[in-house]
Order: sequence, then C-alpha cells, then structure tokens
Amino acid sequence: MDKTLHIIGGGMAGSEAAWQAARAGVNVVIHEMRPKVETFAHRTGNLAEMVCSNSFRSDDDEQNAVGLLHWEMRQAGGLIMQMADRHRLPAGGALAVDRDPFSQSVTDALHALPNVSVSHEEITGLPDTGHWIIATGPLTSDALGQAIARETGAERLAFFDAIAPIVYADSIDMSVVWAQSRYDKGETEAEQKAYLNCPMTKPQYEAFIDALLAADKTEFHEGETAGYFDGCLPIEVMAERGRETLRHGPMKPIGLTNAHAPSDKPYAVVQLRRDNALGTLFNIVGFQTKMKYGAQTDVFRMIPGLENASFARLGGIHRNTFINSPTLLDAQMRLKSRPNIRFAGQITGVEGYVESSAMGLLAGRMAAAEILGQTLPQVPQDTAMGALIHHITGGAEAKTFQPMNVNFGLFRPVDGLKGGRRGRKDRYKAYTDRAKAAWAAWLDQSALDAA
Repeated sequence: MDKTLHIIGGGMAGSEAAWQAARAGVNVVIHEMRPKVETFAHRTGNLAEMVCSNSFRSDDDEQNAVGLLHWEMRQAGGLIMQMADRHRLPAGGALAVDRDPFSQSVTDALHALPNVSVSHEEITGLPDTGHWIIATGPLTSDALGQAIARETGAERLAFFDAIAPIVYADSIDMSVVWAQSRYDKGETEAEQKAYLNCPMTKPQYEAFIDALLAADKTEFHEGETAGYFDGCLPIEVMAERGRETLRHGPMKPIGLTNAHAPSDKPYAVVQLRRDNALGTLFNIVGFQTKMKYGAQTDVFRMIPGLENASFARLGGIHRNTFINSPTLLDAQMRLKSRPNIRFAGQITGVEGYVESSAMGLLAGRMAAAEILGQTLPQVPQDTAMGALIHHITGGAEAKTFQPMNVNFGLFRPVDGLKGGRRGRKDRYKAYTDRAKAAWAAWLDQSALDAA
C-alpha cells in the first residue's frame, strides 16, 4: 500500500492532520478543491480559512473544557493553536483570531514543509486504496457527500449553521457605544475593553424583537429541514423560542456598565468583537442569522450605535454535513466498511474550530502511526481529546446523535467531589488537573519515530 497520506479538505481539521503527520515524517497530499471549485461561504483558496466566527472561545484551561482542549493542542505542537496564538486579538478571556493572517500563516507553514503538497482537484468519490482522511467539514461537496451517503447506507445527517455579520468600525457611533469586556475580564486594558457594547432600553428591545420576528427569512430548498445546532442558532430562531431568550443569551446585560451613563442599567446589550488586528472590523457576537440581506440591514440598524452601520459582510446560512460517527467509525476514526479511510473534523459530529482541529490532530497522528507500522496507545478518556473521540466513536447515543462541543459533561466524574453549582469550581479544576497529567503521559508514550 502507498505510504503517502492523502487528506481531503484543507480546513482546520485537514490542516492540523497534515501538520501532525508530516512532522512524523510521512509524505502528505492535501486535496483542497478551492479556489478551483468554490463554495458560497469561502473567500480565498487558503488553508484553514475561518468562515463563521473568529473566536476559538474560552482560553481558560483550568475552568473551561474548550480552554483545556487549547492546552492539550498546544502541548502536542498543534499548528492551529500556534498560529491562533501568533494572530491573537484582545477578547477578554476568549481566544479571538485575526482571520486572514491566521489562515495565510497556516497555509505558508504547510507549504514550507518539503513532504507536504497541495492539489486543487476535487475528489468526488471514496478511494478504494491508499491512506486517506476525509476532513471536508460542513461544506462537503455534493458529489463527495453523495458518495459518503451511498457507502454508509443512510441519508446524510445535516443541520444548518448561520454566519454572523461584520461591521466596519468607522461606522459605529462611539457616542452611544462603549468598550468593555463582561465583568472587565482580562489581565490587560486591551482585554478588559475587547468588546464594544450597544445598550438597549426595554422599548428598544421589544421593537427589535418584533422586527426580528417579522423580517424576511431565507427559505430552505425542497427536502431540507432546519435542524439547527443549539450552539449556533440564528437570532430569529432564538427570538421565536421566547421574547426574553435573546436577553438571557447573546444580548444579556449582566457584567456591563454603560460608560456614557453609569447609572442607567441597560435592559439588553448587543456586543461587538474585534475581527481583525487593525480594529477596523467588528463582528456582532452571537448574531448568526438567516434573514435576507435587505432585512438584515434594516433590523441591525435598529441597534443603538449602529444606526449608520456599514457592513463588510452580512450574515448567511449554510448546510452542515456530518456522519453518524458512533455507528460508522472505529476507535481509530476509520470507516468500518473501508478502514483505509479516516474521518476528521466537523464531519464526524464535533462542533467548533477547536474541536474540529483536535480531531484532525488525532486522525493525523493515528494515520501516521499506521503508515509507519507503529501503534499509538488509546487516547485517555479523561482528557478533553479522549472525551471527544470517545463520544463520537461510541460514547454517544447513535439514534439521537447530534454535533457536540467539548464540555465537562463528556468527562467521567472525579470521585469524592461535591456536585451541583457550589462545587463546580473545584470539580472543573479536578477535571483539568487529571486531564493534563493524562495527556502529558500519553504524549510521552505516543511519540512517533519516522521510518
């Protein structure tokens, strides 16, 4: 069998898989159809292009599961985390990234490796021979998606992701808006003022909700169903669930004080997060939407401070394809019916940039080990990596399988710790301490030697 590893898809997962395998000494070909075959959501032909948010979410590796996943990827020499750290933007306790330099740096780093090449031909079927990783993500092409569906014997599972709009900074009214991270979170002034806040009174909020509910929405194609992932709900869908839902979600006013009127407590707050290092672009946090473009500009200009907003990008909606991994993949992330093919990234049913990259990291290492004739020890279930891979390869209930972010609910309990909210801080610290020790030991045991 050919000793080359072929990776279909040059997104977060594919890029990370390529990096890990190449550094182990394996020859890698990345098959990325862009820019020859475009998608509606991508703008460039670069690898690891960020399509939706520019946030990798919390960077707290002691109290947050995604922050722990950041830590584990850094310890494993992950390319995605290296470049995210290099192009980090102030975002309170979160890790936000300057998206264009980030993807360019990932692309440059992979092109610089002598044993990595990139092909821009579209792969439309499942290969019968060779070592392959499919990491095509939520925008898997129709032809490949149909081939996967034929092989798995089941219809593709799908839900819809919605993209948040981006606003030009110079069109924001700073006499209304103020800079502050929630609870002034962050160690530096830049972190503590990483977000712009647009305050709403109760009448303004009520009018905004009315407009959201009445706005023209994108229609689905025949045969499509709107099965949204709860972590990426369009704001109008949240509003349909109850008029107060947004005020207790992305528009919650807690932890914020209006710098222009400290004694006035906002009824709701819309937050904007910096989207590039220059500070010329801001995305509207949590404002994924399926409203039509004309409706978006009308509704979003109702937000105080955005009355004259100019948009670098309006929101959108796209279909997200994933497989029923618990029934289809083995513990090595291989397709049971075709073990020469592994799956990685969002197509496996993990949700988020970080989770997708993490599954790429594991798939790349597993494939490299197989090619080199070596065996990796099982990923410890008590790590964030292990909790995720266990979930998608058998831990989840197959009948109700849905995309999942990493969270402490996937972790095995630590004996002797108090349950409930009061014991949460100690419990989460115990989870992360246990995970770090287990991950460090696994990395020591799983070092690959190039043949």
